[in-house]
Amino acid sequence: MKTSVRIIQNQFQEVDNASLVLFRMIFGFLVFAESLGAIVTGWVKRTLVEPEFTFSLIGFEWLQPLPGSGMYYYYSVMALCGVAIAIGFYYRFSLSVFTIMWTLSYWMQKSHYNNHYYLLILLCLFMLIVPAHAYASLDARRKNAVVGMTCPRWCLSIFKIQLWIVFTYAALNKLYPGWLEGDFIALSFAGKRNYPLIGNLLQGETLQRMVVYGGILFDLLIVYLLLWKRTRWLGFTLSLGFHLFNSAVFQIGIFPYLMIGMCVLFFEPETIRKRFFKRKPVVTVQRDMTQLTARRRFVAVGFGIYFIIQILAPLRHYWFKGNAFWTEEGHRLSWRMMLRTKYGRSTFKAFHPGTDSTWVVDKTKFLSPGQRGAVSSKPDMIWQFAQYLQKHYQEQGLDSVQIKVDTSISLNGGKSHPIIDPEVDLTSVKWQPLRHSSWILSPEED
Repeated sequence: MKTSVRIIQNQFQEVDNASLVLFRMIFGFLVFAESLGAIVTGWVKRTLVEPEFTFSLIGFEWLQPLPGSGMYYYYSVMALCGVAIAIGFYYRFSLSVFTIMWTLSYWMQKSHYNNHYYLLILLCLFMLIVPAHAYASLDARRKNAVVGMTCPRWCLSIFKIQLWIVFTYAALNKLYPGWLEGDFIALSFAGKRNYPLIGNLLQGETLQRMVVYGGILFDLLIVYLLLWKRTRWLGFTLSLGFHLFNSAVFQIGIFPYLMIGMCVLFFEPETIRKRFFKRKPVVTVQRDMTQLTARRRFVAVGFGIYFIIQILAPLRHYWFKGNAFWTEEGHRLSWRMMLRTKYGRSTFKAFHPGTDSTWVVDKTKFLSPGQRGAVSSKPDMIWQFAQYLQKHYQEQGLDSVQIKVDTSISLNGGKSHPIIDPEVDLTSVKWQPLRHSSWILSPEED
């Protein structure tokens, strides 16, 4: 008990805030790059502008993209917020605006779900409560501004704990046949054969085995390597190589650079001050035990509850019947990153009892190419599309249209299986976020 109290007390000791300030600059720049890059690369157009509708978070179907050029302006505002965050200009206001806009954008589309979109929300919430703008910012230069050279140790620790959770689950989730046998990596690398310089190299079995087992070891050990002073530079060097490789091969946006940027939070603040803020005054850290006031106890309990939720939430797929790789139940928000590839087809069949007519739905009339790929393998999106089709046909004067779906899906290049009961009218069943849906099938094979 006394040890736990001392650990908590230690988290409220003031330390040099140089690491936090530098990370604010990196974070803001990456937010800017993510938002502007979404426009420049055509992601906004493909994902939010061109589709007739988007697969929003279930229950938030009203949350649809702005019409016309609205989403381009939307992401431009987020890019400006990134610049403001980096330079510390109305920091908390700019970060609040970005956090809200990014979260809404994340909720309004699922066909392009990515783990780092979720992680970015969590990091935004952290950045909102830490004083990352107290030094080397435009806010700190304003009249009557509170300039700070230190921050409580917990302002750095919360990022480290979150990163430990992310990478630990990333490692544990790889301990399944589809990854260990190299099926996912072989299939993924086969599609990159034409990459300049590295395309042929990626086809080598030796490199693929190194990626399979090296990925597990990296995810499992990297946080510990960064925490221990003697291995910190080794950990940082490995992070550079690992994440730059992932960026070049998998092209996953800012995530690799965000992970590299977070490494600065592991270095001694004094080291960061000497290298990046040479004019910053030296901070003398008081080593005495900080008294745990009621407010500090409240902060400690709050973070304790938060991290317990973060540790337990990725395990919720055990609550559902079946294999989450097939059912997708409990898959999202669980750091199940780059583990499997699902290919196949889905055929939506509509039946109108009033005219006793049946027809196959032409998905190209409703969905973009990216959406068609996602809706074939993700049961929740299949269900959402069925609800959308029912409303569409109602607007055309066809009431009570039934929607059934035939699916044939392959996991990591294995044998194809149905993942939806073809006899169930999906317009007649409700979505059950906390219970397994019996119409979602989970093959025992693969």
